[in-house]
Amino acid sequence: MADENLLSSQEMETLQKLKQAYSSLKTEIQKIIVGQEKVVDQVLISIFAKGHCLIVGVPGLAKTMLINTISQALSLSFSRIQFTPDLMPADITGTEIILEDKATGNRSYKFLPGPVFSNIVLADEINRTPPKTQAALLEAMQEYQVTAGGKKHILPQPFFVLATQNPIEQEGTYPLPEAQLDRFMFNILISYPSEDEEKKIMQLTTADYQAQLSKVLSSDEILNLQKIVRKVPISDYAIEYAISFTRSTRPNEPDAPEVVKNWVSWGAGPRAGQYLILGAKAWAALHGKYHATTNEIKAVLHPVLRHRIITNHAAKPNGITPDKIIDQLLDKIPDKESQALQDPRLPRVLPA
Repeated sequence: MADENLLSSQEMETLQKLKQAYSSLKTEIQKIIVGQEKVVDQVLISIFAKGHCLIVGVPGLAKTMLINTISQALSLSFSRIQFTPDLMPADITGTEIILEDKATGNRSYKFLPGPVFSNIVLADEINRTPPKTQAALLEAMQEYQVTAGGKKHILPQPFFVLATQNPIEQEGTYPLPEAQLDRFMFNILISYPSEDEEKKIMQLTTADYQAQLSKVLSSDEILNLQKIVRKVPISDYAIEYAISFTRSTRPNEPDAPEVVKNWVSWGAGPRAGQYLILGAKAWAALHGKYHATTNEIKAVLHPVLRHRIITNHAAKPNGITPDKIIDQLLDKIPDKESQALQDPRLPRVLPA
């Protein structure tokens, strides 16, 4: 990799500040959230990579509390939208009202912003509202703006949508269409706590305890750190690995693995490769590394790809899930970077 693509000393200093901020954030979050370290990591990675998250888990696992806690620790504005079958698009984006000047009788329109005009938007149980209302978030998530009455209204920055979904109650739900699922950088699965973690949860939540959170980062600091994350160098090997992995999930590819041809209807598109690379850069930055490799790509494979691999009708009866397909592909897609590091005769893309 050419020297001009490497980080400057000032940018390296900024990355060290990001690592320290990341450590402080986790300390603050752990005052309220017990365990779930991998979930916290993935949410923070998506935030610093300027992505959105879909968090899937059964009720009572503190999905809403986690998101609220992160917003407090980041000193960002927060709004919660409870998605219900009767929710309308204007309830999310806002609406125009007519104002009348009593003195002159003149009328004018005024836009009243909806709850989407916050830094962090919690879309709670997003699959409980019809597609028309779900689609109201599409423009906001992709373009960071809302159009009402033919006028564009810019959303505050930074802006993240963190949506939750209950995987067990399917009655009265509207599955997210693939086009909207693809807007989420990560699909994060939140699982039950361990026995020790559950004991600590009982102790904290049944006592007279109120944690006081410290503000770790401001909105301006987050925006600056998002820019630095994008500057983190990534090896050509890692980029090729991300592309190879993404393409291997598509059953119509001539050299697609048998596991994909047998169990997958649709694979991941180019946006998956983009998010793999951005996620790898953010993972490296948060952990104090000055470049990203295939190891960082592997660290974000599951949350990036699990909602972009659409299995066929034969997969579910056979217990085949997107995560299991990703696991099998990990054994099949060659990691040329690791091979190069082990073989001194092969060129290195990044300095050791």
